[in-house]
Amino acid sequence: MDIPYLRAENDEQSIRIYRGNHPDPILVQNAQTHQRPFIHPILAPDGNGVLTENAPPHHPWQHGIYIGLNDVNGIGFWEEGINHHPKDGSFHPLPLKPAVINLHHASWEIETWWRDPEGNHMITERQQWSLHDLGSTYELDFQWSLRAEIKLTFGRYDYGGLFLRMPYRHELGGEALNSEVQINGEAEGKRARWVSCRMPIEGRTDNAGFVLMDHPNNAEHPVPWRVDGQLGISPSRCIAGQWILGKGETQIHQYRILVFCGDMDPSHVNNNWRNFASKISIYKE
Repeated sequence: MDIPYLRAENDEQSIRIYRGNHPDPILVQNAQTHQRPFIHPILAPDGNGVLTENAPPHHPWQHGIYIGLNDVNGIGFWEEGINHHPKDGSFHPLPLKPAVINLHHASWEIETWWRDPEGNHMITERQQWSLHDLGSTYELDFQWSLRAEIKLTFGRYDYGGLFLRMPYRHELGGEALNSEVQINGEAEGKRARWVSCRMPIEGRTDNAGFVLMDHPNNAEHPVPWRVDGQLGISPSRCIAGQWILGKGETQIHQYRILVFCGDMDPSHVNNNWRNFASKISIYKE
């Protein structure tokens, strides 16, 4: 399969990654002013169907692939103020710089200030993404760093962190499977090296989906996972308990997201995870 080289269109609030001259982007990074950054849509690697969902009715604050936390010094960075909770914080991404394109690779960064309800700067978040287009699959490597602008206590919660929302429909079903061979609700709250999620997608005759992988250098590895009733999945360190970050300290987590069509062989996923796990660091601070 000849894979067209990637190209990008950029402005200060979005990055759109394309294959060659195809009119539809395979991935869009959104970073609107005063809103949570997120990735949506992601096109299936074979070009048939969108694999992410933005603001579903059951969870309108969820956006494809995104980050959120529920209890940071008692402040919520999850529901985006939609339910008018007085202790909801806010997100403030800085203007995006252009993506760096090299043949079948694309990389970009986002810096976001997290503020409390009074507007005080609590966290500087940095997301560093690297997309490798392999034709039949994509690999998205992700480094997530949080710098504490004040002393921070992250509370124990049933979900939070990197989150994936696919277009789940109850009548069509789907399957989440983890590295410990636990399926759907069995995987909720359980520790695992990776979790895959696949389901029927509009415009396809088969399934497509994602595998989210936790790096061995991450705190609490193998991390506990959220697997919700609509097959939203999240490596959620906060399930294991609270942690503290001192003022001026930075904490880093690394993940890989494998995007696939059809069904994914767990042995292939394990091999890919081992390759990912061998990387000591994706980026330099």
